[in-house]
Amino acid sequence: MKERIQKILSEAGVCSRRKAEELVRAGAVKIDGHRATIGQQVDPHQCRITVDDQPINYSSKREKHYIALNKPRGYVTTMSDERGRKTVSELVSEVGTRVYPIGRLDMVSEGLLLLTDDGDFANMMMHPKFHITKRYRVTVDSGVTDEALSRLSSGVVIDGRMTAPAVINVVTASPTRTVMEMTIREGRNRQIRKMCEAVSLNVKRLKRTAIGPLKLGMLQPGEWRELTRAEIAALRRAAANNR
Repeated sequence: MKERIQKILSEAGVCSRRKAEELVRAGAVKIDGHRATIGQQVDPHQCRITVDDQPINYSSKREKHYIALNKPRGYVTTMSDERGRKTVSELVSEVGTRVYPIGRLDMVSEGLLLLTDDGDFANMMMHPKFHITKRYRVTVDSGVTDEALSRLSSGVVIDGRMTAPAVINVVTASPTRTVMEMTIREGRNRQIRKMCEAVSLNVKRLKRTAIGPLKLGMLQPGEWRELTRAEIAALRRAAANNR
């Protein structure tokens, strides 16, 4: 049975469908030795499909993995790094199969990160139309004015576009240090840091504590666990309800 090459790569656990498109455009994907094209329909059981000249291991019925990781600071959210920095792949090497991150946390941020080899699930968690909420514990090195809180809540301009409304709760406050909980429904690059910069706040620590209904809980830095079926179902429902 023929499927689009992007779907095949995601089901094989190579990457998300979005990343698969990038690989195809870059010429990294070949079918029987010939460069693949976006949307090309192939039978993965009849063709030899390679990525960077390495054959993929395809099975549409294979067991899929859904991982929650407490990413520590100092790790980049990639599976490999040309600059030799520590990557989250080192923390999940014992999973037993190749999983890839759903979204990103920058190198100096920490907290809940999802990884999977299910491309459809990854796309559901990342695509803007599903509006999966993400909650962060944000520490800044100064007091926060009511005006700044109001602007963060209603939206600020970053990278030329207004952010969607956010939910802001102050946990502790002093003239030299404020801890906030910030909940957003977007996943733009370094969004929390840029939002704070827009209102002249300097982020000292940033920790993601929840994605949709899934909480970080007692998972220690550097530790990971498999999601339960109930947790996976809850994340899917959250995406379906927000669509």
